[in-house]
Amino acid sequence: MLPADHRMRRSADFAIASRGARGRAKRVLVSVAKAPAESLADLHPVKVGFIVPKSVGNSVVRHRLYRQLRHLMRDRLDQFDAGDLVAVRAFPSAKGSTSVELGEDLDVALSKASKKCLEDDR
Repeated sequence: MLPADHRMRRSADFAIASRGARGRAKRVLVSVAKAPAESLADLHPVKVGFIVPKSVGNSVVRHRLYRQLRHLMRDRLDQFDAGDLVAVRAFPSAKGSTSVELGEDLDVALSKASKKCLEDDR
């Protein structure tokens, strides 16, 4: 499970993360907002938020998908720096996906977002 201090809870954090570099795969969209370099003294651990809209399915389906994504992101936290904000949005095609399929899509989306972050730093 994703540790509590890594969970994004504030809507302002979601808004910041959604304006970050994006990477898309078949089932998920990942947005990564890098921490500003001048705020190094105020860094919090990387925070991850999940968006699973009603178009994915009913409450049971959405919560199952949320739990899968939360578990998968726990193993990927080391890819981020302290202070980063990450938003993961599930698409309706994620409904009924296995954890392996979601993990592959997360990796694709994360690598695309990371490349865009590196391009923005230049």
